Amino acid sequence: MQTTFSLGTIDWLIILIYFVFVLGIGWALKKYMKDASAFLEAGRSLPAWVTGLAFISANLGALEVIGMAASGAKYGMMTVHFYLIGAIPAMIFLAIFMMPFYYGSKARSVPEYLKLRFDEKTRGFNAFAFAIMTVFASGISMYALALLAQVILPLQIDWNLLGIHIGEFDLYLFISAVIVLIYMVLGGLTSAIYNEVLQFFLIVIGFAPLVIIGLSDIGGWEGLKANLPEQMVHTWKITGSADANPMGVEWFGVLMGLGFVLSFGYWCTNFLVVQRAMAAGSMSAARKTPLIGAIPKMFLPALVIIPGMIALALTNMGALELPLKEGTMATDFDKVIPVMLMKYMPVGVLGLGLTALMASFMSGMAGNVSAFNTVFTYDIYQSYIKPNKSDEHYLKVGRWTTVVGVLVSIMTAYVARSFNNVMDFLQLIFAFVNAPLFAAFLLGMFWKRTTGHAAFWGLIGGTISAAIHHGLTLPAGASAGVKGGYFSLLHTYPSEMAQNFWTAIYAFAAALALTLLITFLTPRVKTDEQLKGLVYSLTPRIKDDSKYWYQTPGFLAIIVGVISIVLTIIFW
Repeated sequence: MQTTFSLGTIDWLIILIYFVFVLGIGWALKKYMKDASAFLEAGRSLPAWVTGLAFISANLGALEVIGMAASGAKYGMMTVHFYLIGAIPAMIFLAIFMMPFYYGSKARSVPEYLKLRFDEKTRGFNAFAFAIMTVFASGISMYALALLAQVILPLQIDWNLLGIHIGEFDLYLFISAVIVLIYMVLGGLTSAIYNEVLQFFLIVIGFAPLVIIGLSDIGGWEGLKANLPEQMVHTWKITGSADANPMGVEWFGVLMGLGFVLSFGYWCTNFLVVQRAMAAGSMSAARKTPLIGAIPKMFLPALVIIPGMIALALTNMGALELPLKEGTMATDFDKVIPVMLMKYMPVGVLGLGLTALMASFMSGMAGNVSAFNTVFTYDIYQSYIKPNKSDEHYLKVGRWTTVVGVLVSIMTAYVARSFNNVMDFLQLIFAFVNAPLFAAFLLGMFWKRTTGHAAFWGLIGGTISAAIHHGLTLPAGASAGVKGGYFSLLHTYPSEMAQNFWTAIYAFAAALALTLLITFLTPRVKTDEQLKGLVYSLTPRIKDDSKYWYQTPGFLAIIVGVISIVLTIIFW
């Protein structure tokens, strides 16, 4: 098997043009970044089609491209659950029910909504938890980009700087951080959003040839199925028991852990994606944003999961050899896409595929850093450190926070190296942060009696519950540490993903139960008037301003729902 990329002049030219274009967008937008709102919120002025593509592209970083391809090779068609049950219902719910609260309340972030609905301490806890989550997610994208650069340009570097060993991975990690830092400091959220739109089209153009050539080589869909075990080519059919599928999780774990807790927790409360919808120019555009993003989302498995399955089929045929994780005997599924590019992409098209990969990684970094700097500036710095300062002061803080976010992300990139599938790692983070948060949102938005004390202690209890469950369990074959088992070992799960789903279920259940219990034990502080626009029953129904009935969010939601049901039946 080919071990390094063979790049032609045209490949390098395509990559160079991309980097020049990315930095150019940041430079061109610099003159518009005159205040904190423009830098951190994009001025709430973007059209729905831009925010819709950015909404889905913010999720189309290393998580989607490297993580989903790795999961395709590791878990097969069950990975499609992350799209049809693990994304679409939550995106519809966000558009129809939750965006009116986010956008209508004029909150600048998800934690700020929590302050308006509950109290300051609830906002503070979520702000710190979210800040930690975003730098971990950004670090995963940095890790993926450095990993790719290692394969493209193996420099065999072995430097010693002030007693610190620096290899090629360390060097490429630093270079990728500097590039993202430049265009984020220059153009802020607007720069990140327009680069995400560019990245979406690059992914489609760069990966479509890989799927077409790979399927053609293996004999089409029937040839793919013939070279994979039966349990690798179904979604729901094999979830009757945990032993019957490669993910090691039964239907309840998929439906509750992924389809409800992790899915709704991510798409409905994660400020990284919600921030894109909040940058839209009107309430109608904000509500359409998740629905516009949902349409390409449903078809992305063809571009990112199928290559992983093809790689596994080729390995079973003896036509490909997937590399091992450095220093272990475990398959390094994170290298599936680079390996497939090396095998199939000719000169010119290879440069396009590599550029698409780099775009996805940089977009993932930038998206998380932009969410981090907004939450830190507004919800931590302005609230607890330096309130009542000038807008110019917060603009400077936002830029410096971007620098700090990138530096911390570099450190978290090294944690990501311990996993052979970045998707496993990211879902673990979501189980700790988003699962308990969704319980607070669910009760807070639909039950006006829910109190701030209850939401706060529910969040803490849910997070502690996640830590306890994770600390008492391990995936099969793993050692105690980052993957769990740091308290003791009471149960072994068949896979990291099965452990993540159940960690999320326990975290959500604990947070929900605590919030309910403490609500009955504490007095209600906020009046109906104070909660108007923040709780569903106290918020006037929205009159949509779409020109035609077929442009309304409700109609778009029906279309998206029907397509997702049809696709679920096809891949049952």
